[in-house]
Amino acid sequence: MAFIFGCVIASIVSVLATRSGFDKDRAFYPTVMVVIASYYVLFAAMVGAAGIIFVELTGMLLFAVLAVLGFKRNLWLVAAALFAHGVFDLFHGQVVANPGVPLWWPMFCLAYDVTAAAYLCWLLRQARLTATEN
Repeated sequence: MAFIFGCVIASIVSVLATRSGFDKDRAFYPTVMVVIASYYVLFAAMVGAAGIIFVELTGMLLFAVLAVLGFKRNLWLVAAALFAHGVFDLFHGQVVANPGVPLWWPMFCLAYDVTAAAYLCWLLRQARLTATEN
């Protein structure tokens, strides 16, 4: 069920961003990437797992750097980062023991990330959004 909700919510957010014009700004999907990457840090902070916060910050910073590079150079990198974060969600629990992560979160986030990445790829392939700054 978490997987379905992740797909549905990502689709709604993405279509709303297109319909409203939010995603005409090249910063939209990189910003989404940074926010997505911050959730594992938030979950660790919610339960006061100080040591885990620093581990999660490392992952967050990696994806934030990819988001910034993608914004500055090419949005295809942001699409790849969103997809990679979905893969990260799949293996997160085996790599980091973060007690604040809800049981349903990894599947929800995986679905959200992959759906958002696919939508961004579609926007770029349809030339509804330019991959590089003009």
